[in-house]
Amino acid sequence: MKIFKTIESLQTGLSLIDTNMSLGFVPTMGALHQGHLSIVKKAKKENDFVVVSIFINPTQFDKADDLKAYPKTIDNDLELLKDVHCDFVFIPDVEDIYPENVKSSNFDFDDLDKVMEGAFRDGHFDGVGTVVKRLFEIIEPTKAYFGEKDFQQFQIIKKMVEKDHMAVQIVPCEIYREKDGLAMSSRNTRLSEEQRKEAPLIQQILLKCKSIYAEREISNIKKMVEDTFKDNDILDLEYFEIADVQTLLSTNDKLPNIKYRAFIAVFAGKIRLIDNIALN
Repeated sequence: MKIFKTIESLQTGLSLIDTNMSLGFVPTMGALHQGHLSIVKKAKKENDFVVVSIFINPTQFDKADDLKAYPKTIDNDLELLKDVHCDFVFIPDVEDIYPENVKSSNFDFDDLDKVMEGAFRDGHFDGVGTVVKRLFEIIEPTKAYFGEKDFQQFQIIKKMVEKDHMAVQIVPCEIYREKDGLAMSSRNTRLSEEQRKEAPLIQQILLKCKSIYAEREISNIKKMVEDTFKDNDILDLEYFEIADVQTLLSTNDKLPNIKYRAFIAVFAGKIRLIDNIALN
């Protein structure tokens, strides 16, 4: 496993790869867990070489405290990546990624960024788009891999690639879960014992939505979810939406030939947890 800390050294290393060989890319912000590793393993199976980036991107945080609190576990991250036979790791400085100003570009994502996460996290997706586009330009991967836990982010990156005619295939990766069903996240380690015990309710309620989707009205499903969290002293519902997977627009109607997904964001104290599930 080769580790690069500058754009120049990374590009020099990547230039030695035969042009006929495929390069997979997994962007991360570090604090790696088995969910990340499952994505790296998928990329390894589908490509000749794999690059993983570790970069805590300042422009996608809408709160300075969240950026400051984001866990930094670089030594452990490198050990985990070595164990899954990652080929290249890119660990740039902020100055390398943002040589002039640490600020986001403005993107037109066809309003995919205006709903759900975008409605609650101002400027977040412009920050994501800025850093991902920059990394794509530096690395020039054949395929890039994104977890479906951040399904809205996945669709937004796909939209950016489509609009900018970028020569990279965006590959979705299934949500990797703890044994009790909680979607794996670096934030899970910050939950108190009581919060962690209650957190699997998030997936349980999504599974219930899926099981009743065919016979219930969407308004009825939404009320069921809201009532469930209204009575919960540990978890606070921020939003629950059922949306068209392509437009991400919330709906109260089930239209034929449209795929729908349920999306949820929940607070456990100050810790924010998200999840989603395909409904049909």
